[in-house]
Amino acid sequence: MLLLTGALLTWTIQFGYAFPTSQKQVVLPNHPGEGISGPGIASGDLHPDPFYKYHSSSEEDGACHRGNGPAGIYGAETTDCDSPISLINATFKWIDENLKDKIDFVIWTGDSARHDNDEEIPRSVEQVANLNKMVVNKFVEVFGKEDKINDTDPTNDFIIPIVPTWGNNDILPHNIFPAGPNKWTRTYLDIWRKFIPEEQRHGFATGGWFFVEVIPNRLAVLSLNTIYFFDSNSAVDGCAARSEPGYQHMEWLRIQLHFLRQRGMKAILMGHVPPARTESKKSWDETCWQKYTLWMHQFRDVVVGSLYGHMNIDHFTLQDSEDVKILALHESSVDATRSTLDKELTVQSASDYLTELRTEWSRLPDTTKLKQLRSKAASQEATSHAYSGNEREDILRRVKRKEKKYLKKIGGPWGERYSLSLVSPSIVPNYFPTLRVIEYNISSFDTVSIHPTQVAEDPEFEDEDVYGNDEAKDCEPGLGNGYECLSTGTERSSSRSRPEQLKLKIPKGPSKSSPPGPAYSPQTFSWTGYTQYFANLTNINNDFTVDTDEDTLAPYGWKEGKHHGKHPKHHLRPNPKQFKFDVEYDTRNDTVFGLEDLTVKSYLKLAGRIGQYRPKAGDKMLSEELGIGHGSNVEEETDLRSRVKHKKGKKKHGKHGKRKVINKVWFAFVRRAFIGTRDDEELHDVFG
Repeated sequence: MLLLTGALLTWTIQFGYAFPTSQKQVVLPNHPGEGISGPGIASGDLHPDPFYKYHSSSEEDGACHRGNGPAGIYGAETTDCDSPISLINATFKWIDENLKDKIDFVIWTGDSARHDNDEEIPRSVEQVANLNKMVVNKFVEVFGKEDKINDTDPTNDFIIPIVPTWGNNDILPHNIFPAGPNKWTRTYLDIWRKFIPEEQRHGFATGGWFFVEVIPNRLAVLSLNTIYFFDSNSAVDGCAARSEPGYQHMEWLRIQLHFLRQRGMKAILMGHVPPARTESKKSWDETCWQKYTLWMHQFRDVVVGSLYGHMNIDHFTLQDSEDVKILALHESSVDATRSTLDKELTVQSASDYLTELRTEWSRLPDTTKLKQLRSKAASQEATSHAYSGNEREDILRRVKRKEKKYLKKIGGPWGERYSLSLVSPSIVPNYFPTLRVIEYNISSFDTVSIHPTQVAEDPEFEDEDVYGNDEAKDCEPGLGNGYECLSTGTERSSSRSRPEQLKLKIPKGPSKSSPPGPAYSPQTFSWTGYTQYFANLTNINNDFTVDTDEDTLAPYGWKEGKHHGKHPKHHLRPNPKQFKFDVEYDTRNDTVFGLEDLTVKSYLKLAGRIGQYRPKAGDKMLSEELGIGHGSNVEEETDLRSRVKHKKGKKKHGKHGKRKVINKVWFAFVRRAFIGTRDDEELHDVFG
């Protein structure tokens, strides 16, 4: 994923950009004469494949490398084939012509090498490195300074900052990344030498983490090496033990966020593997997820937001700080309740994951009754002559009571109990290639205070050790200077002695007088919206006159794609249409999601609507609107929590029977997750 300031364009590669809410142009110290326009790009999951062959077979034994089949000139959409070089070239060309002059920085979320999916053409260290070098060269072509490319300062080669990170396929074997320094940190220290600040090269060699001040003294992008958190990385063991690189990485993250807070700066966190976690599935080791969620909560005044890729589906996750437990933070043990999300998701294999997200969101506090009471109170106020004073006072008391209860559940008026992670879809056409443009607020940029760069004292030496107890009152007095107690629900030992394994440093949260951070309240650098782009390869490749609704659904295996078994109409040479990205949806004018902005509270409201199994009037639609239900009776949507999960075959829901009431917000969520590549009836069969 790539991220550019002002606007993010995400494709996985992801791109993102943001537009300013005012026309104020601010000159950057390291970009003389250039102003912040508000846009940025995020990109990742390109997976370029130099062995891709046009009109080859998309079956597993062909992998779009040989044989005859439907593989298009720009990629074999809805298959497990990787990206042809033509798609990479066309995407960068489109960015050059349409986005280059509108963006301020790029976030590149990794996976810039092909998958190891063909036994006849195994990957090699040299191949993985060369493919990443090729992508670097594409950035040079689009964003390079012609007069600086060969100067002595490699970090001065681009017109905007570009921030890369590791993907699980950027190493060999994939997923396996041992503690550094190692051959991969040394290799990428050379490949990414143009992107890594000189003063951070030593830290990068140690573990592959670093940050870039994309807007000097104001905004930093922290590049996380999420492979150390990835539960499929068998070379490491979580974030609990001091000897583990995951522990060291979390300490680095804690210290950097502490420094940024001292300097009055804000931060964007980016990585490859997202902190996905449901009742039965996870992508990170539990100790890493616990620390990350705690850090996000304690530094909620600093973090603007976080961006990830890897999973190839468009969605978001919420981290609940009340799920943080001291013992889980400190013990490196097997989490037997959750299986690992260790690969990109197909429609069928994603069904359990997305359905579990929905089930969790169904438990979020409902704002509907509160809104109804507020509306009634406003109505009574407008027609006060029709109501007695006692009636009005009773309504106002009920409003205040319900509002207090609701705010307590979400962590106050800004929803600070939760943090948000955006997971962007990919450029590799497992579905359709995508780009995302994220807008952020720079309306008050000229009033943001500028703090000189300073070296803060390491908080590890300032702060005290804290022990996990069931109530804050049980914490020892006098704990200050950067750390505080945490209520975790763990039982307090009857002994006054404190076992070493319960010892944990917890960073202080923002002061009680501090305003909410940019992820919670609209302010400078808050994300205001995004535009989701996609390239319709079925139309662009122009190989098939009539599309088909049939597809080979593989629950956990190889996807052969929507064109499997068909013969292209152009047998000898490609005849594509003009390559372009179109808008799939824009959150600023999207009537389905209805996001006011990209703050946590807006996403809490959206998640709550997605989770409704009996949707409110405005969120309902009938199955016949999808061409599915044809009966005369109306049936409410089945509660998916009680439905028996099915792994094989298709379960028809009323194709010739009752009309079914569907939550259109949930349906839009799963439709967009797969970039509109799946048939509505198929989605209805799988997700309800």
